[in-house]
Amino acid sequence: MTSDGGSRPESSTASTVADDLSRWILAELAPGQSLPSEADLAERYAVSRLTIREAVKLLEGRRLLELARGRRAVVREPDGSAFTDFLTSVIRYDSKGLFDLVEVRLSLEVQSATLAAKRANRAGIIAIENALNGMREAAGPDGVFADDEAEFRFHSYDFGFHEAVALASGNRILGYLFEAMATPLREGFFISHRGNTHRGHTTFDTMAAHQRILDCIRDGNGRAAAEAMRNHLKDTERDIRSALTNHLSRTP
Repeated sequence: MTSDGGSRPESSTASTVADDLSRWILAELAPGQSLPSEADLAERYAVSRLTIREAVKLLEGRRLLELARGRRAVVREPDGSAFTDFLTSVIRYDSKGLFDLVEVRLSLEVQSATLAAKRANRAGIIAIENALNGMREAAGPDGVFADDEAEFRFHSYDFGFHEAVALASGNRILGYLFEAMATPLREGFFISHRGNTHRGHTTFDTMAAHQRILDCIRDGNGRAAAEAMRNHLKDTERDIRSALTNHLSRTP
């Protein structure tokens, strides 16, 4: 017997309750909102409070809830950790995953650029500009990285550029998806840069492609922004193919 008078729950029962609770949370509760008390949930599902406690811990593990001693469970802000882990695993262990990621980027980022050209406010434009200026600073005046740290900063600002375009689109889901892709994208940037260099291109070429995207967004030309982004990503695909074909390092 347990301290609340019930028998120790079967894990399958707690899992069933957790599945139903997760559907209810996603459909009806907002981030920051508290769950009902353990007693109320136990009555709702006709199970012991210990079963509810186990179900809630399962949902904490799924990153749907936040738990703190002495407080009711709270619905947490969604994050893309599971999606991030999946994408990172795919691109590390399956080279085809890199090309799959580029295909996804073509769908998402061409749309991001189109919407950003129509919706970006001054703050959004400045964020994109700042990211591009960061790339220029990291590349240095001759376009050659001074050290590994400079290359890391260049790719971080490169990601920041694309993220800023997604955020400037005004579409929260695009912004969320892009945040979830942060780690695999950064790894992909290192790989594509090696292929870019092997093909005889420089960081100046990369920055020029970003500048064209920015110019089109700043001009409010959605069609041209989409085309500039599409051309840039197609070039990225060619860089990745060159890097893998020539067995260039995939390690950031």
